[in-house]
Amino acid sequence: MQSYFLVILHGSLLTVSVSLGALVVAIFFGLLGATAKLSANKVPRAVAEIYTTVIRGIPDLVLMLLVFYGGTIGLNALLSAMGSKTTVDIPPFTAGVLTIGFIYGAYMTETFRGAILAIPKGQLEAALAFGMAPWQAFLRITLPQMVRYALPGFTNNWLVLIKATALVSLIGLQEMTYLAKQAGAATRSPFVFFMFTGGLFLLYTWVSLIGLNKLNARFSLGAKRGEL
Repeated sequence: MQSYFLVILHGSLLTVSVSLGALVVAIFFGLLGATAKLSANKVPRAVAEIYTTVIRGIPDLVLMLLVFYGGTIGLNALLSAMGSKTTVDIPPFTAGVLTIGFIYGAYMTETFRGAILAIPKGQLEAALAFGMAPWQAFLRITLPQMVRYALPGFTNNWLVLIKATALVSLIGLQEMTYLAKQAGAATRSPFVFFMFTGGLFLLYTWVSLIGLNKLNARFSLGAKRGEL
């Protein structure tokens, strides 16, 4: 039994890798989507609206399977249409990271959009009036405040994203949920191993909460002082 627990612990490292990789992808799509939704141009606004509506309306499992199986078929069909004999297989790790990141990018979009809207417009206008370039105003004025307003929603999205990594076990990625299922089948004690896996997920989210709460306290420090 001990060897199975060690194997699951090793698989937890892959779970961490998938969740962190998916977080980077989600932040990218979230910032892109928020920027598009706040754009004065109707086209990016419409595309972002379709993205968030569709993604939030389709179950994560269906999207995972669509990317893993449908993505491979679509890429190979495209290469074949271009006259190439090359075939492409999407690795389970890549499919998992991209799919989970793409899904939670839709939720991050709304989180970041709400955070940006919470910042008084006069601050950005003042920065531009003082001669700052738009990118300078974003980095010095918008971004620090956006982080403070976005952290509560970001924390919730991150905790849900961590749990969603269990879905990658269905496409053959040997993270801790997959390994717990294999260990349970081999020993006929699935409850023990799934309880152990659940405890690892709980530990992971607990450590994340501690770190994010400290980050939230740091970014809120100046705001709390200003309110006194």
